Amino acid sequence: MKKYICIPCGYIYDPETGDPDSGIEPGTPFEELPADWRCPICFAAKEDFEAFEEWLRAGFVVPDAGDGGMTVKA
Repeated sequence: MKKYICIPCGYIYDPETGDPDSGIEPGTPFEELPADWRCPICFAAKEDFEAFEEWLRAGFVVPDAGDGGMTVKA
């Protein structure tokens, strides 16, 4: 399943994890999130998310050295 990144804040929606605080079960694809679902960090709408893999390919997101985190390039 594809991950999606919130353009305003960099939060990554991972379908394997879901969004338990918002009642979204693990295994829920981004496309099946309710229309009114919001980013749990900045409350952006679903329309403000893009496929994470496309950001990786374009070089807008790079893995941080060794700690498993990511850096969003401006």
